[in-house]
Amino acid sequence: MAAQSARKLGPSTTEIPDRLYFRIGDVARLCGVEPYVLRFWETQFPALKPNKGGTGQRLYRRREVELALRIKQLVHQDGYTLAGARQALEGTPRPRVSAASVKQTRLALTDEQVQQRLDSVTAAIGRARAELREISRQLALSEPTVNRRRPRLTSFKAPTDPLFPL
Repeated sequence: MAAQSARKLGPSTTEIPDRLYFRIGDVARLCGVEPYVLRFWETQFPALKPNKGGTGQRLYRRREVELALRIKQLVHQDGYTLAGARQALEGTPRPRVSAASVKQTRLALTDEQVQQRLDSVTAAIGRARAELREISRQLALSEPTVNRRRPRLTSFKAPTDPLFPL
């Protein structure tokens, strides 16, 4: 019954008990989701990183519980996808690039800037080609020119005079 009422409450109305750490089951009850959902959210949201105790159990702090409640609100109530919720939490929306903005950017560049960019791209392609030619030349050799390590042990010659004569 308590889990059902917690599911209906929003993150702003959910009361978080005054504790230092919360176990995953406690956080799942507060958020109204299953524990496996919280474990999955940990993989999707880098900010949701609970500490692990000596027994390996996840221990969430208040900040992480509030974050889990915010994620739940974004995904379940506001209709965000996980990627959209991640962006909303980061606060940096993806810039939208339109064809008009690309055209304006091209027009904003002077001919000299365009030529400099073209030269730098051409130089990078030339360097890559030279590296590829060198690699193919080394592969074409019958024996690679890799420096071989000397053996650690050298052959041991037995002395001609024995230490213990018979």
